[in-house]
Amino acid sequence: MPVVVVVTGTLQKDAWDRKILPPVEEVRPGLWSIPVPIPNNPLRYVLVYAFELQGGGVALVDAGWNTEEAWTALSDGLATAGGSMSDVRAVMVTHIHPDHYGLAGRVREASGAWIGLHPADAVMLESRYGNTDQLVASMTHFLADSGVPEDKLPDLAAASMAVKSMVTMAVPDVLFEDGKDIPLPGWPLRTIWTPGHSPGHVCFYSDDHKLLISGDHVLPRITPNISAHTQQVANPLGDFLESLLKLQNIGAEEVLPAHEYRFSDLQNRLEEIIAHHAERLDEIEHVLVDHPGSTAWEITLKLHWSRPWDQIETFMQRQANGETLAHCILLELHDRIRRIGTEPALFFAADD
Repeated sequence: MPVVVVVTGTLQKDAWDRKILPPVEEVRPGLWSIPVPIPNNPLRYVLVYAFELQGGGVALVDAGWNTEEAWTALSDGLATAGGSMSDVRAVMVTHIHPDHYGLAGRVREASGAWIGLHPADAVMLESRYGNTDQLVASMTHFLADSGVPEDKLPDLAAASMAVKSMVTMAVPDVLFEDGKDIPLPGWPLRTIWTPGHSPGHVCFYSDDHKLLISGDHVLPRITPNISAHTQQVANPLGDFLESLLKLQNIGAEEVLPAHEYRFSDLQNRLEEIIAHHAERLDEIEHVLVDHPGSTAWEITLKLHWSRPWDQIETFMQRQANGETLAHCILLELHDRIRRIGTEPALFFAADD
């Protein structure tokens, strides 16, 4: 699928192509982009946005992983922007994943900043980053239902546990509401609830500056992982596609994503992402025509991925299976395929 976006973050794009960290940039007067490295991840960094507030202080969108390297990068980025960690007044987290939420608690400890998160993500904090025994147990049953081989179940079920050490658990002070303004002095932003990548994912829109802070919801080159799993809503792909449509006519002139680089022409990118998922739905349907009675895991192994399956690490394999299942759920709801049985569930084309 060709990428049709117009790149506006040319320094970021150049750094991406060269596989280096992009520079700290003032992308608008008083708005800074700070790359914070992600350890051992092909995305390499998360872009934290720092808003200089009228009357003093800084508000952050996202924070990065809780690692010393990330903390140093964020601190140094704030210094480049003329501030420091003690200046942070707010950490507005787009969603619960550790590369966005992980450092939020540590930033609050250092600065007294408030933390904001959508309630659909906030409700999962304890089970995801606190006592996780039940999460691993339920994920084991979930993956067994997907047809994951028994010898792979333990590793896949516990695959996300390694990131717990990269999160400082922090209960949010503010719960975001869809369509509500966040009264940042000098930078009023509107919250747009965009579930799919996580149940409580949010974007932020500046009507004054025609800027969309898109988190992981809309990225310039790749699509976010949309997975069915034990902490996800019933139809994550359906919710994601509906959330894309919410952005169609907002009037954004530039998109500031959490990864890769800034871009414009949001409408074309939305259409491109929707077309990508339509192609994936068709691909799964064709797999089931040729291989009726396949499990979600077996379907996953027959799909095309960005690199050979044996080069995909364990956690990403689990995400791939969840993404396949999210597509299967949507196909079921539209009566294009059907499901029979449990542990494992078997899928068939509708006419079989």
